[in-house]
Amino acid sequence: MSDEGPFKAYRNEQFLNSPDARQIRILSEYLEPKARLEEYQVSDTIVFFGSARLKARDDANQKLAAARAHGDDIADAERDIEMSRFYEDARSLAGRLTEWSKSLEDTKRRFLVCTGGGPGIMEAANRGASEADGINIGFNISLPFEQHDNPYITRELNFEFHYFFTRKFWFIYLARALVVFPGGFGTLDELFETLTLVQTRKLNKTMPIVLFGKEFWDDVLNLDALVKYGTISPADLDLFIKTDSVDEAYAHIVDQLTENALKKPGGIL
Repeated sequence: MSDEGPFKAYRNEQFLNSPDARQIRILSEYLEPKARLEEYQVSDTIVFFGSARLKARDDANQKLAAARAHGDDIADAERDIEMSRFYEDARSLAGRLTEWSKSLEDTKRRFLVCTGGGPGIMEAANRGASEADGINIGFNISLPFEQHDNPYITRELNFEFHYFFTRKFWFIYLARALVVFPGGFGTLDELFETLTLVQTRKLNKTMPIVLFGKEFWDDVLNLDALVKYGTISPADLDLFIKTDSVDEAYAHIVDQLTENALKKPGGIL
């Protein structure tokens, strides 16, 4: 008990951070984002997933120059240069999709670029949207390493979650399209959860899914083996497309959203 007197229950931080209040914390991570998204008239999103570790081209070039200057092993720096194309492609694609979404006549904000709010591919997509003068969303998560919010997220739509599952809910609940760039365990987790929801028809919407980076995805995922062994159907491979082209990804997403989202009432909150 405080020397200042008894706490009001809703201001008792010791209680609110206790196991007894876990349900309240979970509910808060649903209700507070819902209220804020409604305030800013967000109807739906295009979600970008990908590695937090990939660098912008300029940053990768600087890392390589520093490695050469100091006589360090340059293999990692050269790999960063090669992988930086995905950062630049995510930036470009997000910018083009933002320009398209801004051109739509709608009373609500449609198809906002949304990311996990951190560095790497997430930063690239938020950056592209910001450079196109579009508002964009970051659903960040509290982690002990790697994750910090990037500076390109629209300030009012910068969220930080404690629970992965509430964060995932907001990713998928608002999403009308998904673009997945090369990434690690987290990216694979998010991709497969989405594919499972689409495959099992738990999503009451058509969602185009683009895997960007053919060589990466062919190396990492041998999904044909799942068909071979009968654990998925051949038609399940049609739930997504793979591409190396910003133009192809843009055209596919815009065509699918025009056909399946714009012709239906917007707003799913």
